[in-house]
Amino acid sequence: MHLIVGLGNPGPEYERTPHNLGFLTVDRLAADAGIQVTRPECRSLVGLGSLEGHQVALAKPLSYMNLSGGPIKALLEKYTLTPAQLMIIYDDFHLPFATIRIRQRGSAGGHHGMESVIRALGSPEILRVRLGVSPGHQVEDGAELVLRPFRRSQLKELDDFTGLAAGAVRSILAEGAAQAMTRFNRRAPGQTTEEQ
Repeated sequence: MHLIVGLGNPGPEYERTPHNLGFLTVDRLAADAGIQVTRPECRSLVGLGSLEGHQVALAKPLSYMNLSGGPIKALLEKYTLTPAQLMIIYDDFHLPFATIRIRQRGSAGGHHGMESVIRALGSPEILRVRLGVSPGHQVEDGAELVLRPFRRSQLKELDDFTGLAAGAVRSILAEGAAQAMTRFNRRAPGQTTEEQ
């Protein structure tokens, strides 16, 4: 079994914000696979089902983003899983919008939700799918940007992006992380190096 967790904030005011791309991607995976992510477990909403021939638990922690580690650790214990069976999906302000970076380990890169997960599990060896939300220009208040709802004009692009992100997750399950990284990790236009 794999535990696939989208990070976000609970509540309707955060529903369609960049900070909730993890939740939105889990919702997309669930809708495509006919999985209901509605069971309250370990301070999360959970849905059980199958993706790419693998049993999965899809989860959305109901704690706020910065406290995601506790519910995720509890879910791993409940399902007797190790961090090697965990995949985290979350927004990344350091990547251009609609860019995907799959990583098998590493620091949190300043993302407080991922910091909480690494701290709770005691290891940075966690597979993650980072979803770019940067608008591509200088922003004075990054926190304000990621908590601002998407504009109506962005919703079609958002639908395409969550579809691409869901495809990346399915690719990891079907082909392994290394192959998925080759397919989905792309440099943004103008970048000369692969960021960490």
